[in-house]
Amino acid sequence: MTPGGLFISFEGIDGAGKSTHIDALAQAFRAQGRVVTLTREPGGTPLAEKLRSLVLNDPMDAMTEALLVFAARRDHLQQVIEPALARAEVVLCDRFTDATFAYQGGGRGFDLDTLLFLERLVQTTQALDANFVRQPDVTVWFDLSPELAAQRLAGARVPDKFEAQPAAFFARVRAGYLARCEAHSQRFARINAGQSREAVWADVLTVFQNKGWLSQASA
Repeated sequence: MTPGGLFISFEGIDGAGKSTHIDALAQAFRAQGRVVTLTREPGGTPLAEKLRSLVLNDPMDAMTEALLVFAARRDHLQQVIEPALARAEVVLCDRFTDATFAYQGGGRGFDLDTLLFLERLVQTTQALDANFVRQPDVTVWFDLSPELAAQRLAGARVPDKFEAQPAAFFARVRAGYLARCEAHSQRFARINAGQSREAVWADVLTVFQNKGWLSQASA
């Protein structure tokens, strides 16, 4: 078991089953004596949660969305993620920057070069080398077809402005995730989220057992 902090993000469209497995993974790490910080994006701090409400509910163009999301991310990194990692905690985050590339870049069609610039600007940490851009140690991508995700979400809750988008939007989002997965294959773990809950959990567990971060006894 590595003694240092771990930063793990969970990605995927709504309905992919992230939340269930985030909670289960948190329990697995805690069972092995690790301190776990559970958080989410947009959000994670009082300021970022206010910005989340605006992003999810208010009409705005893609650039405004991206700027608000990255503003929330900066506060989240400064107030929650970096301090938790400095304390050698395990940070489990429901979405991070890959979601911005998938939703604003893929779904909205916003300029990827601008997103790359904002990523470098916001995620460069002064606590480490000036060229270090904070990324998750592992990103677990729950890959699910938009059609199946829509079936799972039907009637579950009142949709926000993203959840209310048509299937074509989510097809573009999925393509955005795939592009990020291919560009950052070293940190991505792609999970087939169309399987049973038990099979998905087994695949998630295997990712962290293979890295030596969880023991086989955590199964």
